[in-house]
Amino acid sequence: MQTSKALITADEIQTRLDEMLDAVLSSGRSTARPAEQLALCNVAQQEFVLHWLDVIIRTNSELGFQFVLNVPRAFAVMDLDNVEKWVINAMDVYDQQGLYPGSQALAAVDAFVELQDQNGCAAHLDDTTTTILSHYLRGLSARSLRVKTSETACTDTETVYLPAFINRFEDPDKNAMLYRLTATQLWAQIYFGTFRRESPEASTLSEILDRYADPTRARELFQVLEQVRLEACVRRTFPGLARQMDQLKTASSDTSEKTRALAAPLLKPSATVQDTLALLEHLYEDNPRLSPPPPWAGEIDIARAEKIGAARVERETQELTKAISALFASTTDSSGQADEITLQKVTRYDEELGETESFVIGIGNQTMEAPEAVNELLSSMNLDFEELSIPGPSATSGSQAYDPSAQPDTVDNAENNQQTKDEAVFLYDEWDFRRRHYRKDWCVLRERDMPAGEAVFYSQTIEKYRGSVNILRRSFEALRSRVQRVRHQQIGDEIDLDALVRARIDSLNGEEMSERILSRLERRERDIAVVFMVDVSGSTKGWINDAERECLVLLCEALQILGDRYAIYGFSGMTRKRCELYRIKHMNEPYSDEVRARIAGIEPRDYTRMGVTIRHLTHVLNNVSAKTRLLITLSDGKPDDYDGYRGEYGIEDTRQALTEAKRTGIHPFCITIDQQARE
Repeated sequence: MQTSKALITADEIQTRLDEMLDAVLSSGRSTARPAEQLALCNVAQQEFVLHWLDVIIRTNSELGFQFVLNVPRAFAVMDLDNVEKWVINAMDVYDQQGLYPGSQALAAVDAFVELQDQNGCAAHLDDTTTTILSHYLRGLSARSLRVKTSETACTDTETVYLPAFINRFEDPDKNAMLYRLTATQLWAQIYFGTFRRESPEASTLSEILDRYADPTRARELFQVLEQVRLEACVRRTFPGLARQMDQLKTASSDTSEKTRALAAPLLKPSATVQDTLALLEHLYEDNPRLSPPPPWAGEIDIARAEKIGAARVERETQELTKAISALFASTTDSSGQADEITLQKVTRYDEELGETESFVIGIGNQTMEAPEAVNELLSSMNLDFEELSIPGPSATSGSQAYDPSAQPDTVDNAENNQQTKDEAVFLYDEWDFRRRHYRKDWCVLRERDMPAGEAVFYSQTIEKYRGSVNILRRSFEALRSRVQRVRHQQIGDEIDLDALVRARIDSLNGEEMSERILSRLERRERDIAVVFMVDVSGSTKGWINDAERECLVLLCEALQILGDRYAIYGFSGMTRKRCELYRIKHMNEPYSDEVRARIAGIEPRDYTRMGVTIRHLTHVLNNVSAKTRLLITLSDGKPDDYDGYRGEYGIEDTRQALTEAKRTGIHPFCITIDQQARE
């Protein structure tokens, strides 16, 4: 028979608190009063405090002291489940805003209780909702969009920001519906061109609005008018969502007849953001009183969208230039002169995908369907510009060979922590298994190109493993496109017996008999995208580093036979604020002398923080349209970093990141030479 645990006395509690909070206790601070209050709590509450104090002080001891001061008051007004939510909320605030706001969140017990009372019918942006909305938006857009929490609903054209909860209606289903409508309206800002310009040389939206005498008033009026246009676009495109909008209409959110009349030109199917700006110029002097946007409208954050958009345009332009260079290399004439490039967007109908848009590239007298990688780039860039310009022969000519020795000396940005021109910065959550919760925006990841190494390494490796290269090429040759019998077809060369039996049964049951009762042989091309995630931490120094580089050379030579899309990234870093990802080969980049030089330039660096890298490369793979997506890690050991990211903490964060990747349909694998790394 088990005996119940005894209550801990005030003296015992104070002794344990003093031991755990020794780092922040001074002569003027004491744990005596909290210890007396906690001695009056039950056993479950006492164990709760000691457990969460141990979790919190691993992040910040001062935050732990503030927790001890305020938790007795929290016990008086909340049950354990809600007290845990209060703790998690404060730690999220600390992660994103710092110690003082986090301490304030712990002290604001009454405000949190009031908020919880309002949340009885609220919809929350939890992990499940975020995943569902991410998949939903990915299906709508030519560009993959992430979903993150923010106080204000807005978008920067790459991320959709939504509030942590919505409790506008008493019905939870309506609040969940409002989440979906808000996400759709924010997507509409991107897809229907709120920030779209005619060309890269055209004025930005902020530049146009700043020309008015009162830019603030101009922005307010523009936002109201543009939301009317966007809602009309969404209603035309998604009649089902239009019915949901009508269900959520209230007296305060219904667009007035006056606003509808003034904004009538924006309701036309052909209306663009240029029509909104023209109407703004017409109405600005009159300063009409217009009805506020509906609750699903969100904000139009012009500054944030233009900042992120400018960095993306520069990055995608560079990628497109390299991709077009590869096309030129295969279509230039014998004199080495490249012809003029033309671009045309065409619309096609696919039985499975419906209406799809793609691009046709003309080079001289030749026309070709844009390769899938180029088509994805052009589709994304078409969201930013009405007129797409293809880099001309002078910008993309590949006549000059890549010379690693001609590259400028690389400055070690790890030392001065400065962002270079080719460096992109991202924020990612990190899983804390003790909290059973994510640390929000905890890791700062910088993505940059791998410095070039000695070009002779490639030729030496090929010569050293010439026999292995030939065997790999023959093996991979056998894996290329295969012939497969496709069933349930309207046109074919044989009867599909299974389909015929089903169709006959349907007919006997009074249903319409299907016409898809044939089968035919088709040559199916491989549709695989692979990302190789290479450990370049300090522990790979020596023969391990050489083995990784030689492995990548042989792997690239073999993969060229298959024609599969693949990318290679090296990862390292030191602490959560300096996670580094090195681009060795982009997904859309041809296997060139430049890539070979980057492989040769791989060298040991710092530590091994895996979770943030897996999350970023999951995002990269989710931007690629492929039936099979693989994430393959090459590493010599387990997760480890300077700031305590080791042991169970590092392993659990890596495990969680891999689980997230699997949820999105990515198949992760690991190749390791550490015999102790099965876990």
